[in-house]
Amino acid sequence: MIKLPISVFLALRYSRSRARSSFTRFISHFVMAGIMLGVTALIIVTSVMNGFENELKTRILGVVPQVTITPATTVASSRIQPAMADWQQQKNAWQWPSSVQHVSPYVQSEGLVQGNTIMRAVMLQGIFPEHEPAQSVLAQSLSAGRLEHLRAGEYRVIIGRPLARQMDVHIGERVRITAAKGQQHTPFGVMPAQRQFTVAGIFEVGADIDSQLIVMHGADAARLFRYPEGHVTGLRLWLDDAFAADGVTATLKSQNSVSDWQIDSWQQRFGQLFAAVRMEKGMMMIMLGLIVAVAAFNAVSALVMLIQDKRGDIAVLQTLGLDRKRLYQTLLLQGMYGGVLGSILGLALGLVVTLSLNGILSVLGISVFSQGMHLPVLINPLQIMQIVAAAMLLTLLATLYPAWRAARLQPAEILRYE
Repeated sequence: MIKLPISVFLALRYSRSRARSSFTRFISHFVMAGIMLGVTALIIVTSVMNGFENELKTRILGVVPQVTITPATTVASSRIQPAMADWQQQKNAWQWPSSVQHVSPYVQSEGLVQGNTIMRAVMLQGIFPEHEPAQSVLAQSLSAGRLEHLRAGEYRVIIGRPLARQMDVHIGERVRITAAKGQQHTPFGVMPAQRQFTVAGIFEVGADIDSQLIVMHGADAARLFRYPEGHVTGLRLWLDDAFAADGVTATLKSQNSVSDWQIDSWQQRFGQLFAAVRMEKGMMMIMLGLIVAVAAFNAVSALVMLIQDKRGDIAVLQTLGLDRKRLYQTLLLQGMYGGVLGSILGLALGLVVTLSLNGILSVLGISVFSQGMHLPVLINPLQIMQIVAAAMLLTLLATLYPAWRAARLQPAEILRYE
């Protein structure tokens, strides 16, 4: 049989004892339940917010360029973005950081697309399917068509499902695309670069990018933008972690003259969106953390009431030789009992609810998204351990002072009134 230290033995005995007033037991259970529910809510909310952030990173940053390298705009061409010549040579001239998984050329410009009903402003992106990464998010998101259907000279495009629905176009139909680049000045004025394209594919990543992006072959886009033969807008980099874009950008800028190349990351366009998601996640954690804090500091009330109930027992223990240090440890452990047990139960309940959250919502008939889409959930073990540790730490801090004051009580003064 394992012999427990006297402080642990006494703390467990009094914590499990039923020889307490009903109100004292109620307060102790209330503290434990409050911490349990607070920890559970924090685990569920942080896991869902992590899932949202991960979905945004996968869906949006898997389609748009994560880091781009383009020729720097000179004073002479301050209004025109120069094109990159001989991109293969430029690709081999850089020393890529280890976090760069793939490098491919791209052609890009703002533009307009006109379908059967309306006209929309979009981002025109020219890609070279043979140079795209093997695990392309765009290829995996295609509901109709394939990337290989984009062939140079055939002037085909792949558009998002929401955009196709808005313009009332289908596979095989034609749309008119007008590009911001490639304008020509004639005696009759500025003639925009425009051409009709055939819809060859439909994609849907489940984000706003579905109605903002049109993909075509890079060679067709270069002709539309009136680039010289073999020129592209620049190189785009695929990273193993899109959030490492700032570090990759800084590393690349240190290799070459900043005046020669313009190196940008996705944060120039989508940084505010992810900053808003992180701020929302932080605010939710703060608000739910206050629930845990309030419940933890209720342990003060529970411990004070226990001390009042057991004043006689405390005096007897001191008379029998229990020193103040061990008495202090006993009261401290007694005060933490509800917080520790509540944190453990909250951890278990939070993980169970989080892992079965979509099933629970389905049983209750609650639909958060459109049909066929589930609530994204991503469990971060480090965050969960931080939540549980914080709840236990708050309980410890709440019980330090009451336990210290109780340990300083004089047994003679207590027994005089017993």
